[in-house]
Amino acid sequence: MIKTDIIIIGAGPTGLFTVFEAGLLKLKCHLIDALAQPGGQCSEIYPKKPIYDIPAYPEILAGTLVDNLMEQIKPFEPGFTLGERAETLDKQEDGSYIVTTNRGTKHHAPVVVIAGGLGSFEPRKPIIPNIELFESKGVEYMVKDPEQFRDKKVVISGGGDSALDWAIFLADVASEVSLVHRRNEFRGALDSVEKARELAKLGKIRLFTKAEVTEIHGQEDLHAVVIKYNDEEKESTYVETDFFIPLFGLSPKLGPIGDWGLEIEKNAIKVNNAMDYQTNLPGVFAIGDVNTYPGKLKLILSGFHEAAVMCQFAYQIINPDKRFVMKYTTVGGVQGFDGSKKEAKKEVVQSID
Repeated sequence: MIKTDIIIIGAGPTGLFTVFEAGLLKLKCHLIDALAQPGGQCSEIYPKKPIYDIPAYPEILAGTLVDNLMEQIKPFEPGFTLGERAETLDKQEDGSYIVTTNRGTKHHAPVVVIAGGLGSFEPRKPIIPNIELFESKGVEYMVKDPEQFRDKKVVISGGGDSALDWAIFLADVASEVSLVHRRNEFRGALDSVEKARELAKLGKIRLFTKAEVTEIHGQEDLHAVVIKYNDEEKESTYVETDFFIPLFGLSPKLGPIGDWGLEIEKNAIKVNNAMDYQTNLPGVFAIGDVNTYPGKLKLILSGFHEAAVMCQFAYQIINPDKRFVMKYTTVGGVQGFDGSKKEAKKEVVQSID
């Protein structure tokens, strides 16, 4: 039995930052994640994708963000149960909880924090005959390492931010990039749409709008795709390619968490955002993309804020007889469980006789 102060389900950016905020309050954390490494989607799906809305970082790669968070929480010595899915939640007589994974690993704590992002997820796959035969043989549903496409021909389908961002990024990596969207209007950020259209004018991206990929061809590996236009008078286009990347988003699922008696709304966990991000189960909190409340923004920085607020209330549950007075880290410094301490240098004031 693994015992700790806070069990965190989900080791994505929000879950990792929770360790830091809890550590400032002298609370120990243990994280559970079905993935084999910390970082959530940032590590598993788009480690090389740039993120632009992290405060103080004009641009940072998703994987680098995870590396920095891991370095930040290192002094607080968190525990990890990786490659295992949180399966059951059992409340104890004293109000604490035992979380058991699909491999039977048990974790015991007075507070449970669900920071599972979108939950378990699967890519939304286009309906194309025999597409499953070419999966990992030219058909990829996510970009983990852009170098895989170096000097290769790539066809991307989709009209959202992910499709636009990767088409723009790979324009300087692949030998040829084609972007296919069934509409003429894109759903992504305006500057990304303008950048993609500008690259199309420069010949760095082949843009196919009001069209979709309807066929894929090859022997052992993918060789070509057929792009069919919505206008039946226009002939279909046969495009030779090494890779086809359909980016139609992810289909999120809460998995076993959905059976824990939590109040669910549109596949997200309802929380009390007016105070502490606690769910309808006392001592169980939900933060990050997995929760929902009026005005919710699914942003990493929102998850960071929720983690900071939540930890203050978790402290009261774990230490009901103690009162914690928050101090700015610039004043109190950061005291790690490993004995390390970071603090501002004290100025020496000399008196003048």
